[in-house]
Amino acid sequence: MAVVLAFAITAISGMWLLPILRKLHFGQTILDIGPRWHKNKQGTPTMGGIMFIFGIVLSVVVSFLLMQLGGGGTARPDSAAIKARLFYGLMLAIAFGLIGFTDDYLKVVRKQNEGLTPNQKLFLQLLFGIGYLALLHVSGNRSTVLVVPFVGMLDIGFLYYPFALFAILALSNAVNFTDGLDGLLSSVTFVVAIAYMILTAILGQWEMGILAAAMAGGCLGFLVWNFYPAKVFMGDTGSLFLSGLVIALCFGTGLPLFVLLIGVIYVVEMASVVIQMTYFKITHGKRIFKMSPIHHHFELCGYTEVQIVTAFALVTAAGSALAIWAALTM
Repeated sequence: MAVVLAFAITAISGMWLLPILRKLHFGQTILDIGPRWHKNKQGTPTMGGIMFIFGIVLSVVVSFLLMQLGGGGTARPDSAAIKARLFYGLMLAIAFGLIGFTDDYLKVVRKQNEGLTPNQKLFLQLLFGIGYLALLHVSGNRSTVLVVPFVGMLDIGFLYYPFALFAILALSNAVNFTDGLDGLLSSVTFVVAIAYMILTAILGQWEMGILAAAMAGGCLGFLVWNFYPAKVFMGDTGSLFLSGLVIALCFGTGLPLFVLLIGVIYVVEMASVVIQMTYFKITHGKRIFKMSPIHHHFELCGYTEVQIVTAFALVTAAGSALAIWAALTM
């Protein structure tokens, strides 16, 4: 139900949101640093992430209330803690979406090319990340144990909190970097959501399963409008909101390290940027990749956007299969 509801709201809302974005001239500005043929996308409506934000949030709330009426999970001793993970995670996603909305607003409406500065974004992500971890702690989610896939459990004590904050910042930016081709982030995140639906079923966490299902439906509904050739872009409004959802599922399931497998494309995209920048500075101007993030490298190698999106989704599916296998062997 959560999948269907999020899909329907997201897909149908595009019918009225796109004309509004066009009327307001909320078009994407294509920078010169990207592949030259991306200039053809100049003016495509952006901030379309609003579509699936409404779809996902409404789907989660409605599905949760109906499950509550049906008595789902109420007998479990950890039910309250897992419900807290669900709603605090949703709050984090909305907060990150607001960061993205502010950035898009400054770029598109106020015509400030840079939007929020990197330091401003980082500060807000840090602030909301600390708030999220604090809320989890006070709600009873105090485990400092990391489950390492195929290895076992490792209790890192107080170091868990610096690790968690670093993971939140890294993952939010990694997901954001993945939004660079038509349908890329929505396709990859759809597969990620399916993986978490299966993982939450294995763990018996129906609350987090609702969040994963809603994310799957929202991404699929957005692909109706965002698949190549895209009629709308999600903007930072959408990409940062999705990053918040991925973080919520990552920590909400209690298996944050599993995102290294499920979100392997996010990791590769982030790593390609870090490697490129580091190598560029060390070698005084030389590059390893033709362009970063790495999806642009493959574009410049001659692959089409559809080919890259398909390949990245398949790699995500392979990584997700490994994560599910690891969960089954715990």
